[in-house]
Amino acid sequence: MVTRLTVREETTMHDHRKLGRELGLFDTDPLMGAGLPYWLPEGAAVRHALEEYIRDAERRAGYQHVYSPVLGKRELYEISGHWSHYSEDMFPPMDLGGEQVVLRPSLCPHHALIYRSRAHSYRELPLRMAELGGMYRSELSGVLGGLTRVRAIQLNDAHIFCTLDQAADEARAALELIRRAYGALGIRPARYRLSLPGPGGKYVADPEMWRRAAALLRDVLDASGVPYDAVEGEAAFYGPKIDVQIADGAGREATLSTVQVDFHQPERFDLHYIGPDGAKHRPVMVHRSVIGSVERAVAHLIEVHGGAFPAWLAPTQLVVLPVSEAESGRADALVRRCVAQGLRAEVAGQERGTLGARVRAARLVPYQAVIGAKEADGDQVALRLRDGRRLDVLPAAEVLSRIGALVAAHSTELWGTEALA
Repeated sequence: MVTRLTVREETTMHDHRKLGRELGLFDTDPLMGAGLPYWLPEGAAVRHALEEYIRDAERRAGYQHVYSPVLGKRELYEISGHWSHYSEDMFPPMDLGGEQVVLRPSLCPHHALIYRSRAHSYRELPLRMAELGGMYRSELSGVLGGLTRVRAIQLNDAHIFCTLDQAADEARAALELIRRAYGALGIRPARYRLSLPGPGGKYVADPEMWRRAAALLRDVLDASGVPYDAVEGEAAFYGPKIDVQIADGAGREATLSTVQVDFHQPERFDLHYIGPDGAKHRPVMVHRSVIGSVERAVAHLIEVHGGAFPAWLAPTQLVVLPVSEAESGRADALVRRCVAQGLRAEVAGQERGTLGARVRAARLVPYQAVIGAKEADGDQVALRLRDGRRLDVLPAAEVLSRIGALVAAHSTELWGTEALA
């Protein structure tokens, strides 16, 4: 009998730093520097699958993707407000051709400039702009660790330029996009947090702006029906936000996903659109991140799943196990069919040990296709599922079709309920 552990129990068992290295997902090197992990082939496969899922989900939700540079002039961040409110977390400026340039700490100023580069009509709004882009934070060495606190970040970011009347619907749609992504990833939030400004001078001084933005996000949360806590001192410097919190095995919380309402930067960058009256109007900027940083998302996935990722996300989705050397040709041919279908598959032949040893070594792979003499003659496989179930011998084409459909649907199910003991 397979016992399902709770997320808290599962994460208590796993440390992504230890497991990520043991599984060959990522590592670090002192010559590259602290807080600058590199991705090994298995980890790169997980990351690529995650990024493609997000891009596809965003495309289906009406987002347009852009690319923007990881550098910007210091003046850009002075205009956005990052320099005055956030410079202690930024890398020092670099002198370049008589100008000072900075490794960007955020993508939103770049997206504001992209929006500003063209005239826009109210008919184009909402305009949803997304990017999986690099950004950099000057984290202190003492807080760096694994993938959760790094200095080079790949951020799943998006900015929606819309009218005030559209902002609430866009924020609600962003929360729904986050909910669906968590379902596909097999994770769940620890809680929702309405992050508000607190005492101190790190926030933009505009009380009316804060009141309007906070009221809008409260309405969004209330309409979405999710319980939430309002917490002072956790807002971005330019506006309040909804933070979707996750927790590790020790109960430590971190923010994975966010939805923010920003009246500040549209004004700072003089953004506008032409309304139905022919006059200029100021758009609202909704910031939205479905999975936050790829690094933190993968760290959490490692800890929640213990390396046994959902099939669509697994670095190797199917391993083919020929019983003897005589079936090696059939095994190679099956892997070629998998690759042609877009599945990540490999052969684990006799050079890796006995069949039992190979089965145990592939315990985290979602599907194990065993090919003996009988299966080879009939173009069939004996399929073992990662959860211990064994299926009747099935035609190889049927197996690949079903696995392909489950992967394409980003399902967390391995097969169904009709498997044998």
